[in-house]
Formats: sequence, structure tokens, C-alpha cells
Amino acid sequence: QVQLVESGGGLVQAGGSLRLSCAASGRTFSSRNMGWFRQAPGKEREFVAAISWSGRSTYYADSVKGRFTISRDNAKNTVYLQMNSLKPEDTAVYYCALDDLVRPVAATERLFNYWGKGTQVTVSS
Repeated sequence: QVQLVESGGGLVQAGGSLRLSCAASGRTFSSRNMGWFRQAPGKEREFVAAISWSGRSTYYADSVKGRFTISRDNAKNTVYLQMNSLKPEDTAVYYCALDDLVRPVAATERLFNYWGKGTQVTVSS
């Protein structure tokens, strides 16, 4: 059984930065692809970023490319999302997710079958 716990959310002014963390336990984190998704009020959950098990491949939504960076530390069973130049439209609950199958990383929500409970990020203008 996989457990994912996000942390690092909060309130920040536009232009500021936050770093989200997601700690994983239970299974073989180091050999699984990870992703970050977000859901704003009244909107569907959307893809933000994904990283392969090795960390060599990363993918980003166009809306965050150049501002957000996904990374991982397999020794700590943790994946990170560094968010810079935050905008009010980045306000959402951010979720980390794990793909429990060994396959190429992709920006597809249905491929991720374990999810954390989310952490709130609020960007004020």
C-alpha cells in the first residue's frame, strides 16, 4: 500500500515562491513515476508536472513551464515541486500522485493510481 503526504502549501503574494514536498511510503518509490496535479475551485483537476522514476525525464503543463520545477530524491522517498513567479491563477489544491506500473512517464491523470490528500496553495494579487 502506498501513502503519499504533501506539504509546503500556503499563502504567498504574486511573484513569490513555494516548494511543495510529497513524502511516499510503502512501496518501491524509487522505481515509479511521480506527478503533480492541481484543482482550482470550480474546475477539474489538471496536470502540472511529472517526473520519471530516474528523474531523467520531466514534463510540464504549458501554463507552468519555465516557472515550476519538479524533482525527486529517491533516497528520501520524496518528490518536490519548486514553484517560482507564482500567479493568482496558480491558486489550487495541489496533489502528488504515483504511477504504480513500470512504464514511460506521461502527463496523463488516469495513469496515476495513488494520490495524496493535497495541499492548498493560495496566491494573492
